[in-house]
Amino acid sequence: MAEQDLIRFLSKISQLQSLADRVQQDSVSREQLAACADHNQVVELAQSWGFDIGRRWGERDHGPGGETNLLATACPPPGEESMHVLASAETWRLLLIASNDYRSPSGEWMDQSDHEWVLVLRGSACIALENPDRIVDLSPGDHLSLSPHRRHRVERTDGDPGTLWLALHWDEN
Repeated sequence: MAEQDLIRFLSKISQLQSLADRVQQDSVSREQLAACADHNQVVELAQSWGFDIGRRWGERDHGPGGETNLLATACPPPGEESMHVLASAETWRLLLIASNDYRSPSGEWMDQSDHEWVLVLRGSACIALENPDRIVDLSPGDHLSLSPHRRHRVERTDGDPGTLWLALHWDEN
């Protein structure tokens, strides 16, 4: 591990320990933390208390890197997703998807006629699948294959700097 990564890692551990101390000593803080439903809410609450615990292991700062650096892709406004076609041919397309605190509209499911493979590059996401019902949590490097007509929905993605995905769609024809 590079020295800079070690320093960042140790700093996060220190902040997490201070956060844990606060929660153990203050019943109101404990109740607020217990009321959080997901990672994003915990990070937001911790930030409101002055702790920076949001970055996951291995994530870098994603400053401007030019159009060739996918990891420097800007985050859309909160609650939205943006898609950009990186490459395509007659039977396939490769998309870059940026999500910011996004979730599929309530009760709506995606049902596609093509195959889809997604890879999380930055952030995290939670995907609900039907038949069989399953919840899949994805972090950087995790991927998921969806067969045609496998109903699915996005339950959540990270807030700024957001979740960044690669999605490959293809037909078998």
